[in-house]
Amino acid sequence: MTQIPDDAIKCLDKGFVRLVDSMGGDDAIVQAARVSYGKGTSKLSQDRGLIRYLMRHRHTTPFEMVEFKFHCKMPIFVARQWVRHRTANINEYSLRYSEARDEFYFPNPEHIQFQSALNKQGRMGDVPKDLKQKVHDYFKEISNRSFEIYSELNDAGVARELARAILPVNLYTEWYWKNDLHNLLHFIGLRSDNHAQYEIRVFSDAMAQSVKSVAPFAWEAYQDYVVKGMRFSRIEQSLLERNLPNRVIDDITEDLAYQLTATLHANKPRDEKDLYLLYKKEGGCDSNDDFKLKWDSGEIEIGNVRELREFKQKLASLID
Repeated sequence: MTQIPDDAIKCLDKGFVRLVDSMGGDDAIVQAARVSYGKGTSKLSQDRGLIRYLMRHRHTTPFEMVEFKFHCKMPIFVARQWVRHRTANINEYSLRYSEARDEFYFPNPEHIQFQSALNKQGRMGDVPKDLKQKVHDYFKEISNRSFEIYSELNDAGVARELARAILPVNLYTEWYWKNDLHNLLHFIGLRSDNHAQYEIRVFSDAMAQSVKSVAPFAWEAYQDYVVKGMRFSRIEQSLLERNLPNRVIDDITEDLAYQLTATLHANKPRDEKDLYLLYKKEGGCDSNDDFKLKWDSGEIEIGNVRELREFKQKLASLID
């Protein structure tokens, strides 16, 4: 068995993901978005805010300026799912040119399950111990026997491009895989999802670690607005408009007025006498005394001004 590189993340029993190279990071996203950009002309907080704005509004082109190149080793059946993502550049280990290695994937017992009754592509349920052992034995038997026949054909001089057809899809292959950040996040969104097959999910999760390291602001925004965010369909929004009480929207809008006031004050400090006027300008309805009471509590959260105002507009659209 080939040794797993020291800088690689082990996946399954013999596979791995290794970040070979990356071009750009959060700074490249910001640079592309601003077009004319000189280092030192913006604060780190402004860069983070811009990246979050781009992700929130699905401005994807700047994220395509960041690239990742991975060295990956995976079973062939995982690779065949992987190549469904057609935006990457791939160079794979050739079984026409080189001989196959005796390296096959054998699933751990806890991952041997029945076919899902609810999902034609999934698995579920606990398999009896004797059946798990039978599955494991069949994997071993077919893998070993097919490799014996493959080796025999190779020794007899049969063309490698033909002999390789004997080998099953749990044989390991390797490739170099390069993709931009936008399409890599799309890959991770699909392949790290709980509905994805376990065997490809572990590779996706491994690549996600590299994204988090190379572009932490972009990864944070992706988590907040894509993975843990939510969008409503026209039908769903219509249901909210009809059934969500106005008082709930009013309460949230009131909280937003406090958050906007606190955030604007944090960004550019105001005199204490001007805070209530700022709060009223942002749509607040409390009396001056109530405002002072809540302000002095120190419990008002600070956010992003643009994001808070966008949320306020969305709420207003529900009652228009």
